Amino acid sequence: MTHFHGSDLEKIEAAYGIKKETIINFSSNVNPLGLSDSIKTYLPRKIELIAAYPDRNYTSLKSAIGHYINMDSENIIVGNGSTELISLCIKAISPKKALIIGPTYSEYEREINLCGGSSTYYALPENNFFEIEINHLINQFSTDLDLLVICNPNNPTSTAITAIKMKEILNACKENNIFVLIDETYVEFVDDLFNVSAIQLVHSFNNVMVIRGVSKFFAAPGLRLGYAICSSRTHILNIERFKNPWTINALAAYAGELMLMDKDYINKTQQYIATERKKIISMLSTWDFVEFINPVANFILVKILSESIDARKLFNILLEHKIMIRDASNFPFLGKQYFRFCFLHSEENDLLLKHLEDILS
Repeated sequence: MTHFHGSDLEKIEAAYGIKKETIINFSSNVNPLGLSDSIKTYLPRKIELIAAYPDRNYTSLKSAIGHYINMDSENIIVGNGSTELISLCIKAISPKKALIIGPTYSEYEREINLCGGSSTYYALPENNFFEIEINHLINQFSTDLDLLVICNPNNPTSTAITAIKMKEILNACKENNIFVLIDETYVEFVDDLFNVSAIQLVHSFNNVMVIRGVSKFFAAPGLRLGYAICSSRTHILNIERFKNPWTINALAAYAGELMLMDKDYINKTQQYIATERKKIISMLSTWDFVEFINPVANFILVKILSESIDARKLFNILLEHKIMIRDASNFPFLGKQYFRFCFLHSEENDLLLKHLEDILS
């Protein structure tokens, strides 16, 4: 059975005969506000950048990132999206045995397997709304474990581990010689960034790397730009050994600088997502035919309570209305009743909620 990703609009078009431009895509988890005005205004004026090689060290871009996250440039590595950095980090560590907190994104397991390592999942407890139990997790650490992978906030559950709890995890991992890879793709969408992001912990631990990108929050998945932060120069230099030069084109590097300096866009996005999240939670809370996991990011995981319809059937029905959600049943530990959708424009969110109520009630 095919499960479609938010980027699979061409496949949807081919399989269902629906023009991709007409689909309302609730599956992609991308900021509905689109590109910022600064990108639209200033990036076209820099077209001449493609006439020369980018700076091999991406000095200006790293400086902008460092200013954005309050970190030294020497602790930053940039790449062709967070996907490249996840791959490079795993290659550099070359783990023999990894533990992945799930349900989550499948790319981690794939990269570990490609490097010849094995991976197992630590299942977030469904009966506790997928909230992590720190002591139980730490008790799973074995002497042969050398990598722990955490998506925070987690996709697809839209739950997050606080920085205080993350510090406990990092301490335990340091004692057991376990490296920790934290994917913070969605962290800028949370209400209280400081209480969730692990970047503030990087200086205290040399066994952690935090990865972010611009695809989701800055609505630029086609740009392919990501960055990683680590206090260990040894780890950064080891990663750079595997990295090809110039994997970020000059326009993407310049665009990254513009995005990270655009405080108005950042604030507007966070306020907008917070408003829509509150509205959607309020509506779903009145329904007795679904359960949902309280979201902290820009998407929500929902469980259908009726056995007469599952997420795959719901996906197909909604697609008849040119609405695309994410059938989440192929994520580890999630059954056939789970689906996920992100928060789009207010009127689009209202339309989806209306269809969901009509179909599921």
